[in-house]
Amino acid sequence: MNYDEFAFFNQQLAAMLRDGIPLEGALRQLCAQMQHGPLRVEIESLEADLAKGVPLADAVKSRKLPELYAQMLRVGVQSNDLPGVLVTLADYYHRASSIWARLRGLMIYPLIVLVVSLALSVLMAFIYNGLVKEFPKDELDWLIQNRGQQMMMQSWFLPSLFALATAFVLIALALPNVRRALRWRLPAFREASLSQFASSAALLLRNGGNLNNALGLLRQLESGTPAGAELGRWQSRLGEGHARFADMTANAKVFPPLFLWLVQESGEDMEGGFKQAAEIYHARAVHRIEMLLYAALPVSVVLLGVMIVGQFFPVLRVLTTLLGSLGDVGNSPGSQ
Repeated sequence: MNYDEFAFFNQQLAAMLRDGIPLEGALRQLCAQMQHGPLRVEIESLEADLAKGVPLADAVKSRKLPELYAQMLRVGVQSNDLPGVLVTLADYYHRASSIWARLRGLMIYPLIVLVVSLALSVLMAFIYNGLVKEFPKDELDWLIQNRGQQMMMQSWFLPSLFALATAFVLIALALPNVRRALRWRLPAFREASLSQFASSAALLLRNGGNLNNALGLLRQLESGTPAGAELGRWQSRLGEGHARFADMTANAKVFPPLFLWLVQESGEDMEGGFKQAAEIYHARAVHRIEMLLYAALPVSVVLLGVMIVGQFFPVLRVLTTLLGSLGDVGNSPGSQ
């Protein structure tokens, strides 16, 4: 789902509800203005269910919308402040869209270098092998022939290496569970995940939600990640009576000490602690992404240059060997 489009949709919906437009009519008008896509399909289905008299809380359950969004809509209905909740959700998804757009930009340079390196290495390997096959086998010494065969095998080392790296990246991008696990381990992605988690926790606690329910939903959202497993331990300790945040999060490994300290020092205002943690780790994520972006381009250019030199060197070596072998054949006693 396009989070930026989703944020804009919620801003418009909140404004229309505040102007007194009924929810069904507001959804209908917004759908007419939206581009065709998954979000429009879900909103149109939601509007159709509401028109049939299905309560909003029940209608949202059957739609493919983020679980956090569905939960917050139910909170907005219960608190009779749906426009306010929608504005909060719009801010949340706008920030999420901003940070993940930066992270996608960070991946562009390494991905381009990887694809270009793979294509160039395969091309050079074919050229390399073509040169080796041109050796005059009847005239060259068997040792030269064996050396050529050995170099032919070595020419496919870099293409194989780049192919494995490309396959790993494609698998990581294609499998949601792999992506979710890696984003808690890679620099910049980890800070962004911490910021998003803290924002979600503050959002759930803001409208009177209790910590146990918030942890349960966040654990569900982070299912299959290291954070999800740790949240399960937090929830178990909370159920055992460890009400203090420091006791509940003892021996935490996924969440850094600074994150835990920020929430712990907030005391009773745990929502404020999570909100402060979200702000700090959002700033850290943006800073780290910018630093990596500044470094990504020159590093990518250097790596591509090294790879090109590394690929051309074996070709020059084959040509040198071929010319030297031909010279030796021409100077041998049998050629006189």
